Amino acid sequence: MISKQIKGVDFCNVLKYNQNKVDKGEAIILDSNLASSSVIKQTKEFNVVRQLKPNLSKAVYHVSLNLPYEDANKLSDEKFANLARDYLVGMGFKDSQYVIYKHFDRYHSHIHIVANRVKYSGDVVSDSHDYKRSEALIRKLEQKYNLTEFVRKEQSNVLSKGEIEKCLRTGDVPERLELQNILIEILNQNLLMKDFIDKLKLKGVNVKINQSLTTGFISGISFEYKGTFYKGSKIHKNFSWNNIKIKIITDEQNRNYSIIPEDNAGIRAAKTKTVGDEKLISKISRTHNRESSENIKQNRPANEEIKNKPRFRFRR
Repeated sequence: MISKQIKGVDFCNVLKYNQNKVDKGEAIILDSNLASSSVIKQTKEFNVVRQLKPNLSKAVYHVSLNLPYEDANKLSDEKFANLARDYLVGMGFKDSQYVIYKHFDRYHSHIHIVANRVKYSGDVVSDSHDYKRSEALIRKLEQKYNLTEFVRKEQSNVLSKGEIEKCLRTGDVPERLELQNILIEILNQNLLMKDFIDKLKLKGVNVKINQSLTTGFISGISFEYKGTFYKGSKIHKNFSWNNIKIKIITDEQNRNYSIIPEDNAGIRAAKTKTVGDEKLISKISRTHNRESSENIKQNRPANEEIKNKPRFRFRR
């Protein structure tokens, strides 16, 4: 489940937006603690309580709760309403005005909640860390209502704006989170590198390794899923190469990092052999030159050494 929170200044516009859906037969009102049913009267009710905090500019709280497509028919209208009320209480709106709408204008059913951040008591519902609080609350509600767990929070990177908007538009789980769940599943099997790559291919994931042809050193790992490449660390820090290799390779005897194609491996081997031959030739050459120099010195006549000694003149 995904939540999208918006704080605004005008109750009338957000109420009118949802009421238009109701009038078109694309939404229904699940629950409300307001006395009125028309947009104008509802707006007045909200604003009467809002005047308890006249300096608060953004008193409007508008949130949508979106279920994955496979969960769309799991909840009855009554359970949807209970889910919305639990969310409101969990976010601090227990003593606030609200209207709950159920929309079914898309492939997946979802609910919209319009609430007043100013409580009947005159206190204001805090918006401090509301994103993190909402994510933690949603995970609990998924378990309570037996819904598909959207993402494991400890493995999740924050979704981008584009990913959230696409999810809200289509009802599909973002591809990056699908890939994340695939990696979690396979990494928990304690596989060797080759088996790790083979199992990912069966899931539609291709692996790209950044490996040096000369040294074999691996500097990074990337994954292709549904036509898009993701760096391991961009999926989550746990999927960087330094973290993945710890989970894949657990035995020193099985530390085979070489996953370069055979042709490249042959080139690397040839380069290694050439470099080795050059070093050997160089060593032989230095040894030969040193031995030749010593032989020449030993065979040199004694008088030649004396002859070549410098002469000194003394001044009187």
